[in-house]
Amino acid sequence: MPTLIFDIETVGYDFDKLSPVIQKNILKNLNTDAEKEGAMARTGLSPVSGEVVAIGLLNAETNQGKVYFQAPDSELKNYEKDGVAYLVKTEKEILENFWADVKFFNQIVSFNGRGFDAPFIIFRSILYGLSPTKNLVPYRYSVKEHFDLMDQLSFYGAFRNYSLEVLCDFFQIKNPKEQGVSGLAINELFKNKEYQKIAEYCMRDVVATKELYEKVKKYVY
Repeated sequence: MPTLIFDIETVGYDFDKLSPVIQKNILKNLNTDAEKEGAMARTGLSPVSGEVVAIGLLNAETNQGKVYFQAPDSELKNYEKDGVAYLVKTEKEILENFWADVKFFNQIVSFNGRGFDAPFIIFRSILYGLSPTKNLVPYRYSVKEHFDLMDQLSFYGAFRNYSLEVLCDFFQIKNPKEQGVSGLAINELFKNKEYQKIAEYCMRDVVATKELYEKVKKYVY
């Protein structure tokens, strides 16, 4: 059964540049300055205040990978590293290529894909009028179509949701954040035009997700 591992990276728009309606929504029910500052710094976690800057894909059977990523106002071109193709695209092109690729796979594998990646992709695709080619959020209590490792390894809320970093440590898998990049740093890297670091971090997340999937798939149905 063809299986695709995927992960996305997102960045947020500057809070001051968002519409008053969206600004109000972000700050709704927040009282302290610390709470408000925190929310204003996390605009990349919502598809109405952020965008997709990278999607990493890895074929679990062939181990062939690619990353579609944004590199605006940059001289950076398509390149290959460690057998992975890194392809510069706009957000719309990233999403178009994702939908063109994902339709050929029977199963997708993610880490928190149901709770974040898939909804974000779908929301941003609606903005561009892009029709999905695959149901990314099928029946939750089955791994046949979408194996969300966070969902499965929390046993649908029986345990807390452990981060990918924690699970990599526990299962002795190489930590994708070892090179000093994490999801929290993506906004700053994007502002500094360090697009290559974002793209390669995205693939490290995908590789770690694949290794975790290979470790646990025999035990979770």
